[in-house]
Amino acid sequence: MSNIHAESAIGLVSTRSFPAMVGTADMMLKSAAVHLVGYEKIGNGYCTAVIRGRFPDVKLAVAAGAEVAEQMDELISKSVISRPFPNLDAVLPISDRLLAQIVSKSKLSNLAIGLLETRGFPPMVGAMDAMLKTADVHVAGYEKTGAGFCTAIIRGTVSNVTIALDVGMSAAEQIGELRSIMVIPRPLEDLERTIPTASYWLEPVLTIPEQPLVLPLRLPQVVNVPVVETAPLVEVEVVEAEPLKLNENRESLDN
Repeated sequence: MSNIHAESAIGLVSTRSFPAMVGTADMMLKSAAVHLVGYEKIGNGYCTAVIRGRFPDVKLAVAAGAEVAEQMDELISKSVISRPFPNLDAVLPISDRLLAQIVSKSKLSNLAIGLLETRGFPPMVGAMDAMLKTADVHVAGYEKTGAGFCTAIIRGTVSNVTIALDVGMSAAEQIGELRSIMVIPRPLEDLERTIPTASYWLEPVLTIPEQPLVLPLRLPQVVNVPVVETAPLVEVEVVEAEPLKLNENRESLDN
């Protein structure tokens, strides 16, 4: 077993809602030197944040995250796994697979995150509409966690996100069921990497400069093809045939 795995640990905190999971992950990242490697959704609204780091840091982070989840009455379970074998990565959203992909930078990076969870799609859409019309915020995307739970994700300044969520709560309650809300003032890079963001907010990693059209265009040379002369058309005289007389035909047949 390598020293890396001997000194490392995995921490898991499971909550009943996506906003609670994001708030828990944010607290874990800010309380100890750990990395958020991803999250898992198993349906019925259950979400699990997965972190990795040295055992003392992971243990401290899990305790802090679980405390936040308990305060929101959303904690399901918590766990710390010391010295995990590499094969365990196959069932976890470990960052090795995330880092193997080029992650585009979001145009909404460094903005506060607001999350509003509802039971049902209509109240979430209604809340989004109210939030956009009330404050200077942007819809970054939304997340589905099963059992009809939907979470709207908005970005903006802390003050605008707070105002928007306050209005969004009222709109969601008028249409359907409001589940939970969460505000993340200063999201760290690890959290940014795992938060869903609509594709139109992502900046491309590689940009190909547009090359101007150069005139005159160089067209391919035309190969001269010999022209074959055809013979002139000959006028043909059309001779009208005389009509056939039936009586004469009968006499010739009788003979």
